[in-house]
Amino acid sequence: MAALTPVKPTPASFYVPVVAAAGGFAGIFVGTAQGATLLGLVAGAALLAGIALLLAGALSEKEKAGRWGLFVLMALAGFTLGGLMGGIIGALFGWFFGWFIYWLSTGRYRQKLVPYLTPGQVLWHYTFRVICGAIFVFLITPIIVVMPLSFNAQDFFTFTPEMLRLDPDGFSMKHYDDFFTNSDWQNALWNSLTIAPMATLLSVTFGTLAAIGLSQPHVPYRQAIMAILISPMIVPLIISAAGMYFFYSRIGLQGTYIGVVLAHAALGIPFVIITVTATLVGFDRSLTRAAANMGANPTTTFFRIQMPLILPGVISGGLFAFITSFDEVVVVLFVGSAGQKTLPWQMFTGLREQISPTILAVATILVALSILLLATVEILRRRSERLRGMTPA
Repeated sequence: MAALTPVKPTPASFYVPVVAAAGGFAGIFVGTAQGATLLGLVAGAALLAGIALLLAGALSEKEKAGRWGLFVLMALAGFTLGGLMGGIIGALFGWFFGWFIYWLSTGRYRQKLVPYLTPGQVLWHYTFRVICGAIFVFLITPIIVVMPLSFNAQDFFTFTPEMLRLDPDGFSMKHYDDFFTNSDWQNALWNSLTIAPMATLLSVTFGTLAAIGLSQPHVPYRQAIMAILISPMIVPLIISAAGMYFFYSRIGLQGTYIGVVLAHAALGIPFVIITVTATLVGFDRSLTRAAANMGANPTTTFFRIQMPLILPGVISGGLFAFITSFDEVVVVLFVGSAGQKTLPWQMFTGLREQISPTILAVATILVALSILLLATVEILRRRSERLRGMTPA
């Protein structure tokens, strides 16, 4: 581990413009909310520049008091401009800028960097992280916004004044109640819960066998076969759906439960193949040879030796296959019928025909389910790495 760089105070000519730029960026949002974007930009930059000079100058030796003072000041300013919600946002701004000003002015931003980095390299180091953070916020914000909207007491897809004031009357569980009591939504949920597990079972079975077979060096045309098997991930979904529609209509599977299950299984198999293949990379094949030398047949060797070691990859692939089937809407529109209307299909119908706010509640439930499954995948990934000795226990 590299030694920490000694902390040296930085000149005001460096940290004041940086804090002013950050303050101007925050002021854009505050000014836009008040109908004066340009004023918010200028006022935010000027205000934060003055605060930076004050905190890093007169209050440089009283960091704790300065940070708490800025926290309280911005919380009160936010409460005055926007009520309780404005106070919460102002408090968050105060906490961040209190930390940010002292982090820059005291030179702590270089503390964990190696000392030989040039100013340009330090700038790129943090610029890259800011860009990544901005991309993450851009991707995650639409998902986060849906969650509080699902508790809207009104049948709107926007925040009401009561919600912005955090008034309890502006929040309700009625959209969740409609989801759990409405027959259309419950039928769609039941269809998803009957289709996705069966599709996942088929995906895991065929995907695992394919991955094990393609991992053998003596299999001819392995790369070509692998490319064909994972093609559903590469080919645009609308093309796959149209192809399945014409194929199923000729063999009599169009609009049947089995047809939808097979279609979703075909979409899930590539995820299983990829995750199991990645697990097999670190598999010690001498274990299977040793089991064969001890008299174990191939079936016993697979279930007693190979399967326990590749199980994290199999489960991870199964979870991805389940999510793919549970969230898929394009293929089921082509190959399914009204009797196989899944939850995403019902959501699509709600957006196109009914404009039902219950969609927000369903979306929140699906997001929570996806987070739970992805957390499980991450736990299994770490367990797999420990089993293969890639990370310490």
